[in-house]
Amino acid sequence: MTSLFAPPVRAEVAAPPVVVGQVKDPTNLTELRQEAEKSAKELEDATKVLEQRRTGFVKAEKELKAKLRALEAAERQLGEMREPVSRLAELFYQQPIGGDGIVPFLSGEAGVGTLRAMSDASQIVAVRQMAVEQTSRLYQETERLAADAQELRAGNLLAEAQMAAEIETLRARSDKIVKSLTTALVKMGIKIDKVGRAALACNPLRITTATDYPNGLIPRTFLCPLQQKGHLLRADAAIAFVSLNEAFRKQFGRQMCVTDAYRSLAEQQSVYYRRPGFAAVPGRSNHGFGLAVDLCGGVERFRSAEFNWLEKNGKRYGWFHPDWAYSSPFEPWHWEYDPKIDPLI
Repeated sequence: MTSLFAPPVRAEVAAPPVVVGQVKDPTNLTELRQEAEKSAKELEDATKVLEQRRTGFVKAEKELKAKLRALEAAERQLGEMREPVSRLAELFYQQPIGGDGIVPFLSGEAGVGTLRAMSDASQIVAVRQMAVEQTSRLYQETERLAADAQELRAGNLLAEAQMAAEIETLRARSDKIVKSLTTALVKMGIKIDKVGRAALACNPLRITTATDYPNGLIPRTFLCPLQQKGHLLRADAAIAFVSLNEAFRKQFGRQMCVTDAYRSLAEQQSVYYRRPGFAAVPGRSNHGFGLAVDLCGGVERFRSAEFNWLEKNGKRYGWFHPDWAYSSPFEPWHWEYDPKIDPLI
């Protein structure tokens, strides 16, 4: 029975607080992109923390409910044990001890039977008293555990309300940054219809969703159009490419020339059969993930001024020329985006 009186289980869910302070609004495309990526990450982390807290509280509350159920079962058992003891005690008080009542005991002439009856009665009273005490302790423990459960529920609701408010603040800021980013991209020519609706695909919050699709089968709604009409990339790669394109334009006085970007699976198959040895096996190309471009306008000529500039500055924006493209096969025009080397993320 002693195990029933163990200390109550409490929820100990370690979770770093989400601090939402005053943040200076970004003013240019590079800062917008940086803040959009940061906001997306903060929102994702805060949501994970909330889920961890909820899981921890649910687990602790289940354990408390199990403890209360065990105590209720023990109380029923004690009640069953107490009932016959109570009846025996009442019988003892209602009937005299032994055949001649209590007189022989008081006169000092009590026999063995009388003494045994007195001993049995004393034992009955002791057992009854112990049962009453255990029941009292059981009630107190039940009340304490019930209070702990109530405190846990209240803390759970408060923690969820606080976290929900923090997440809502993060979401509002993220939406504001994405809207500003979209506006900036539209001004730079990232639109393919009259209302600029295509630029909405450049939302960094949709990057994770885009990775759920197989190579070459990413829906167009998850791809961001480039300033170079007809070409698409994944949102983070597209935003980085726009920044790179602006730097290139300042250096050479013109935008970068793009011959190819995202390729659907069907397009990969077409290129593979038209240019054997110069295209990856369909379904394995980074073009199918929206993370690669083929360039022209001088970049396609190895060691040209454009190629050298891009080789030197590309990694500042997450773009690089892969090792294999230097020799096997030799493709100076092929460049890829890697968010891991992007200094803005």
